[in-house]
Amino acid sequence: MSTLYLVATPIGNLEDISQRALRILKEVKLIACEDTRRTAKLLNHYKISTPTTSFFEHNKLKKIPRVIETLASGDIALVSDAGTPGLNDPGYLLVKAAVEAGHNVSSIPGPTAPIAALVSSGLPTDKFLYLGYLPRKSGERVKMLGTIKELPFTLIFFEAPHRIEDSFQDLLSVLGDRQVAVAAELTKMYEEIYRGSISEAISQFEKKPARGEYTLVIEGFTKDLEIWGEEKMQAMIISGTNNKIPPSQLAKELSQESGWPRRKIYNLIKDISNQDEE
Repeated sequence: MSTLYLVATPIGNLEDISQRALRILKEVKLIACEDTRRTAKLLNHYKISTPTTSFFEHNKLKKIPRVIETLASGDIALVSDAGTPGLNDPGYLLVKAAVEAGHNVSSIPGPTAPIAALVSSGLPTDKFLYLGYLPRKSGERVKMLGTIKELPFTLIFFEAPHRIEDSFQDLLSVLGDRQVAVAAELTKMYEEIYRGSISEAISQFEKKPARGEYTLVIEGFTKDLEIWGEEKMQAMIISGTNNKIPPSQLAKELSQESGWPRRKIYNLIKDISNQDEE
């Protein structure tokens, strides 16, 4: 039987591709691409003339039977726009169909943004959970984050630049002020990895122009990150107020300890102060 090769391609720097991957791309009968135009840049760079066909989210159901039919007469490679195919793309459906048809499936390993960001983050790498893109809508994000907030694994997400600020607010509200690494433009000239707390990241990325999607690596849950209840928060606010700690400083200090967003604490401090004045 023929083989479907899952070929990892560069996530930015064209030098990040193995000799084996280049050989496979030259030898297969056909290359199925997420975007033939983007893949053409890679193929032209390495003078590879193998025929290509598109295979992406909106034509997957139509294309799978055709690709499997072609696979019956020779090996095929599957590539994504960047990184390892099958992650956050319909490649897994093609793999499933190839396996069911009795063909071999072989992964040609290489670049992948989640792992590159994880190992560069400075956060624990022994246990992690990759969850793809965060939900687009705030309500859906909050609901999803609520289901994983007590998991002790380092969390990895993708996020689009135009949603990053709103997502940070939801991450802070649900997960607390955890440590985060935010990776952008990995392997490229303008590679950047920001490391700090989520609350600090909100200020860092406010109205910050972005060139591409972000990979977020977030600290997993620990007892130290257990979010305080409102009763405990009110007691700590009263204690801090009695010690004449300025509201902005008190909100910052309590945010770091409690898992509460600093802005929410600040507003609660003001509410308590107004009640005392009445």
